[in-house]
Amino acid sequence: MQIIQQMILTAKQEQRDDGKGWILWGWLLFSTSVITIANLQYHWFYNYFFWNAFGIISIAVLLYSIIRHFLFKKNARVKTYTGELFEKLNIGFFISLSFIILSMNLGVNPDNGFALLISLYGFWILIYGTALNFKPSIIAAYVTWAIGFVALFTHKFTESPHDQFQWIMIFHALAALCGYIIPGHIANNEFKKINRKVNPIGV
Repeated sequence: MQIIQQMILTAKQEQRDDGKGWILWGWLLFSTSVITIANLQYHWFYNYFFWNAFGIISIAVLLYSIIRHFLFKKNARVKTYTGELFEKLNIGFFISLSFIILSMNLGVNPDNGFALLISLYGFWILIYGTALNFKPSIIAAYVTWAIGFVALFTHKFTESPHDQFQWIMIFHALAALCGYIIPGHIANNEFKKINRKVNPIGV
């Protein structure tokens, strides 16, 4: 009975996301973009300082996830197809993220590189939204892609590489806001409402 109950609870939990991961990731991306815009204005460090630091942290998170997955598997928790899908998706996302960041450091134009990152965000958001049947994330994925497409053409309406990168950061911050932060808060509010209905007295 305990195993059956755990399976039911796990399945229910996986159909709903509390949005905290989306909110945290979104604010990290948004904050790094805004700090980079300020850095472009005040020249505290070289232009890509904060993003290189962010990339190192992302690679560290990827390595931690891989090590935890293969060396510290938890047998107590019931695994479902959805859980396995998300676990593999997260690893794939961080590998792709690290690949794009390394490519930018090895010669790919950072302006185009960040547009590719926005495209990657849209793909990740769409898969999650579809798997969880969460329409705000599905809509957010297409909005994120639209922002990414616009970002590809910033050179058409900017006069200098400095202005172009600044606009790229504005679009990147907007993508984080629309793709992660807003849907994350919506998911968090829905999660709290469902928990109040299922467990009204907080037991």
